[in-house]
Amino acid sequence: MTTSAQFGIGMLAVGTYRIDPAVSSVKCTTRHLFGLATVHATVPIIGGMVDIADPFTDSTVTATLDAAGFRSGRRIRDRHVRSPLLLDTATYPQISFASTRLGHDGDRWVLRGALTAHGRTHPVELVIVRLDLTVHGARLAASTRLDRYAFGLTRVRGMVARHLDVTLDVHLTGF
Repeated sequence: MTTSAQFGIGMLAVGTYRIDPAVSSVKCTTRHLFGLATVHATVPIIGGMVDIADPFTDSTVTATLDAAGFRSGRRIRDRHVRSPLLLDTATYPQISFASTRLGHDGDRWVLRGALTAHGRTHPVELVIVRLDLTVHGARLAASTRLDRYAFGLTRVRGMVARHLDVTLDVHLTGF
């Protein structure tokens, strides 16, 4: 059950929280066929930790995703994306994130960190768009835009768009 507390990172108690992969999700949206169609996909979260510190700006986040679990609802496309042509999940089975800084950007919270995918690490910024306290922890929503070229995923230009819009729905449970 979600509380009606006002949004703010400060709502979370100092401590360590576990990302619950069973109810958390990472969704990606991009264009394909030279921008004519939209593709929606998911990548499962394997696990992760959120350590809320005092001050909150010293908080840290780590998360691991299962690249081989990429699913768009079309088996042929999924095999193609997981193949050496794009994600090469046999060589790079996981995608990882480690935060470097949490801070304000105007009136919003931004979690900055490093995303490692396809053997390359690149800085990313996650904009925290919602935070609700729950009975057992919290539910957090965040978004970002990724440039696949930054991770060396430059093949099939035109057939797959350069940018992916990513939304995260992360459920945190306390210890």
